[in-house]
Amino acid sequence: MTVLQSFILGIIQGLTEFLPISSSGHLVLFQKLFGLEQGVVTFDIAVHLATLIGVFVVLRKDILNILKKPLGKLPLLIVAGTIPAVIFGIVFSDLINGLFQSGISLGFEFILTGLVLWYAESLKSSNKGLDRMTLMDAVVIGTAQSIAILPAISRSGLTIAGSLFRGLNREFALKFSFLLSIPAILGAAAKDIYDISGSASGSSISIGFWPLLTGVVTSAILGYLTVRFMLKVFSKISLKIFSYYVFAVGILILIDQIFFGRFFMKLF
Repeated sequence: MTVLQSFILGIIQGLTEFLPISSSGHLVLFQKLFGLEQGVVTFDIAVHLATLIGVFVVLRKDILNILKKPLGKLPLLIVAGTIPAVIFGIVFSDLINGLFQSGISLGFEFILTGLVLWYAESLKSSNKGLDRMTLMDAVVIGTAQSIAILPAISRSGLTIAGSLFRGLNREFALKFSFLLSIPAILGAAAKDIYDISGSASGSSISIGFWPLLTGVVTSAILGYLTVRFMLKVFSKISLKIFSYYVFAVGILILIDQIFFGRFFMKLF
């Protein structure tokens, strides 16, 4: 991996982690386009953790309140929302790893993300906030998040959609999605670190210092800016804007798979 490639991937991760368009799907897509194999797992772990800096900085007051009152309502809702993803990740671990390696499902998953975003935008708005949110709401949102473990299913997109489906107002839906990303990203990183530590091959961790640093710094800065941007404009923009984009990406990937198969495993 070159410094230029890591810079581009860092931009992609920083921009797409908190936009509802799937950061993992974009990383797999561009890693395939770049022909990268060595070091991608280590790089993915590093840049995902780097984007969390934006959440920690922007939502620092909320996070401090959670740490001060770990048995409060919001921490319990976050735990309830995290459990489905843990179960899904353990049960379907081999399937998920295979899809990340092959990229065969990216096109369908981008399109599915678009359909979910389109549906979510059609839901009537509600003023339901933390005070009226229930554990069942958190479980439903967490179940949506568990599906987003698949490569090109947007985690933020599905958690926001799940929140709107359960009647949460847009502002709190977005904030809860960001807070729910903390255990999700930390847990996924811990699992990947465990997996590569037990790997007999050194290919998973073969990446230079400067490419890694470039990707981390770039994704951290862009992640911070994206979190601030989304919190500022989310109530004013339509999710359909993002659905048009992921529809286009998904269709282009399917065209490549069906007619060319240059970057992804052929469908037929």
